[in-house]
Amino acid sequence: MSRYAHPAGPRHADVLPEDNPPRPPRDLGELATHVWPRTARRGADGELVIGGVGARDLARRHGTPLFVMDEQDFRARARAYRTAFSDAEADVYYAGKALLTKAVARWVHEEGLKLDVCSGGELAVALAAGFPPERIGMHGNNKSEAELTRAVEVGVGRIIVDSFDEIERLERIAAGLGRVPKVLVRVTTGVEAHTHEFVATAHDDQKFGFALSTGAADEAVRRVLAAPHIELVGLHSHIGSQIFDTAGFDVAARRVTEFMVRVIAETGADLPELDLGGGLGIAYVPDDTPLEPEAIAKSLLGIVRHECESHGLPMPRIAVEPGRALTGPAGVTLYEVGTVKDVEGIRTYVSVDGGMSDNIRTALYGAEYTCALASRTGAGAPLLSRLVGKHCESGDIIVHDLYLPADIRPGDLVAVAATGAYCFSMASNYNHLPRPALVSVADGDVRTLVRRETEEDLLRLDVG
Repeated sequence: MSRYAHPAGPRHADVLPEDNPPRPPRDLGELATHVWPRTARRGADGELVIGGVGARDLARRHGTPLFVMDEQDFRARARAYRTAFSDAEADVYYAGKALLTKAVARWVHEEGLKLDVCSGGELAVALAAGFPPERIGMHGNNKSEAELTRAVEVGVGRIIVDSFDEIERLERIAAGLGRVPKVLVRVTTGVEAHTHEFVATAHDDQKFGFALSTGAADEAVRRVLAAPHIELVGLHSHIGSQIFDTAGFDVAARRVTEFMVRVIAETGADLPELDLGGGLGIAYVPDDTPLEPEAIAKSLLGIVRHECESHGLPMPRIAVEPGRALTGPAGVTLYEVGTVKDVEGIRTYVSVDGGMSDNIRTALYGAEYTCALASRTGAGAPLLSRLVGKHCESGDIIVHDLYLPADIRPGDLVAVAATGAYCFSMASNYNHLPRPALVSVADGDVRTLVRRETEEDLLRLDVG
């Protein structure tokens, strides 16, 4: 029986009652194939191997904590999404907020995907990687004057407008630059996604988009159509993140398509594009069962096609924005155990050399993870443990409840699966810990994507 309020999304993790602990796994060395990267396996001595590279070698050469990305896994998932939507006029945008570096941007381009950015910094990374600006979409609920100016100057392909202030701001900037950027209006459909409130983005009481229920979406469309220096090319909808139940996507797709049909009928506008966002969940623990891209494509395309055919309208060009679904399962975080503390009668705490500075999601909204001993084969009975970090916070928890071998000891390496999305992106320098390095592995080779920060890096910006 799950202890979580929403088993389909990020979980609200409560302390387990002592009389109801989770069941221990049958095999502590087993790697659930839908949770760990596709190339993950156990070596002869139990060492975790990813992309043909062992955990001990990674730690020895690059230190810990260490973000490790399976390049082959990422590319395979990107191709799966591209293939799933290949039967329709469709675009797949990788949501860069999940994880974006110059190398990742190049992988995205090489696999034929477009790129979604939501800040000037993400745009800068994409441009530094040589990503074609016309294949970039730009999000954000509070884009600054400088961010919009640069987006228009470099020729970003699509700007998703999110407020009346932004419509006015973008029109003024475009007029001054003599450009006519293409825009989509972000529509809030009122769908209550089954996910944590912090990542639910389509109910009316939140900061994103224009609500259908209040008429704000209609007014936003009118204002964009009246602005001579911006061109309305479509609508956008996004209901949240880490969602397994597609019912919310189905309802949102139907509502935004119905709105598109009404706008065309009332204004005569040409709306050739419909962006249905992202947010599909991934497997963080073995019990999670995410949908495959083919099922997602069949459902969404079917709804839009039906609504358009029933009103005699052509099918628009569809866009989707997977982020976590591509990079999440491809990544793991490697840690070294520093202390093992048995609090008699309560639990065993296994402390590692990272924590909430490299994975804030557990503390932020109770996200759940899978962890395994990575440097060797363990011995002894399964030990119910809590994996914690080294920060001065009692909430510095990485995995609330997990089983590790009873002989877990300082110096061991442990790996946390499915950390490819948001852990690197949301990393901080709390307690002045330098942020970990990010490496990719493929066919036995290791490549540094982002080097480890040093104390010198921390001090470089401290000019006091």
